[in-house]
Amino acid sequence: MNVKDMHGGHLCYPLPQERMAGYGLFCSTMRIKCFATNTPVRFCMSNLYRIPTRGYAKKVAAKGKGKGMVKDVLKGPEVCKDPVKLTSHAVGVNIFKQGDDPALKPPEEYPEWLFRLQLGPPKNIHELEPDSHEYWKVLRKEHMLRFNRLHKGKKL
Repeated sequence: MNVKDMHGGHLCYPLPQERMAGYGLFCSTMRIKCFATNTPVRFCMSNLYRIPTRGYAKKVAAKGKGKGMVKDVLKGPEVCKDPVKLTSHAVGVNIFKQGDDPALKPPEEYPEWLFRLQLGPPKNIHELEPDSHEYWKVLRKEHMLRFNRLHKGKKL
């Protein structure tokens, strides 16, 4: 059922009953807007059925992120507690998915410098000789740390 519009003889299409309540006010507002700007009614009437909505993307449902969902706990590598394997193999050194950890060799097969490595805490500056390379390296590092602490938050 098409009904002729009062302004300009353009067709006005009927809407369902649930949308009819606000249609009259909306339609008259659009007509006033169209006539105030001298725009033909047929171009303005095309915008009548558009509902202004935001085009945001839907949020992706992540596993274990919502309320009531069980959170996934990250699992670390398995810890080996076998004393025989710990003393005979380098546990945790194998980076491949398949295969076993490499077996430890006797101490004579390793280079000498490997046993001279300092594995403890770093030496204090007072324990080093002033002519050594390590002394100047530690001194430079301490001066940089001191400078950064003094000038923290200040613009140079």
